[in-house]
Amino acid sequence: MMKREFTITVYTENQIGLLNRIAILFSRRKINIESLNTSPTEVESVHRFTIVINETEEVVSKLCRQIEKQVEVLKAYYNTEEEIVWQELALYKVSTDAIAEKVKVERLLRQFGARAVAIRKDYTVFETTGHREETDKLIKELEPYGLIEFVRSARVAILKGSHDFHERLKEFEQKEPGEDVIENEYLDKKEEVFTL
Repeated sequence: MMKREFTITVYTENQIGLLNRIAILFSRRKINIESLNTSPTEVESVHRFTIVINETEEVVSKLCRQIEKQVEVLKAYYNTEEEIVWQELALYKVSTDAIAEKVKVERLLRQFGARAVAIRKDYTVFETTGHREETDKLIKELEPYGLIEFVRSARVAILKGSHDFHERLKEFEQKEPGEDVIENEYLDKKEEVFTL
C-alpha cells in the first residue's frame, strides 16, 4: 500500500495531558505529524484535534482505533483530502518600503487574496488562507521583494457530508460509559461517521 495524506479528526473531552498521550501514540510508531490543530467544537466541553499525516490507510485505521482507546476520546476517524473542506492561515512579513515602492507587489497580494493585518514603518504583515500549495507559491513570489518572515497555521477541516453532525456528536457524548467502542471504518459515506 502506498502512503498518502490523511486528516485524522479526534473528538475528545477537554482533559489535561490528553494531547501528550495522543502524541505518544504517533511517536511510538515513528509517524511524523505534518500538522496538528486543537480547538473547541460546537458542543460544549468537546474538543477537536485535527491531525495531518502521510501514511498507508491500514496504519491510519489502526492508529484511529488506538486513539479511541483513550478514556477521554469520544471518536476518532480519518479522511482523504477529497472528503473534507480545509484551509490553512498564513502570515507574511514584508518590508513596508518594498510594498510602498513596488506596485507589482500590491497586485500580487491582491491576486492571492492577501490582506494587511499590521502596518509598521519597517514592515507590513499580510494574511491569506488557502491550501499549502497556494501559500507556498506566495512565499516564492514575495522572496525577491524582501520577505522577512513567514508562518503557517495548522490545518482546519470540516467534512463535506456532515449534515447534523453536531447532533450525532451530542448523542455520542451522552451514551453510557462502558458501551462498546464502535470500530473505526473507512466509510464511503462520511456523513455516516457514527453508527448510532
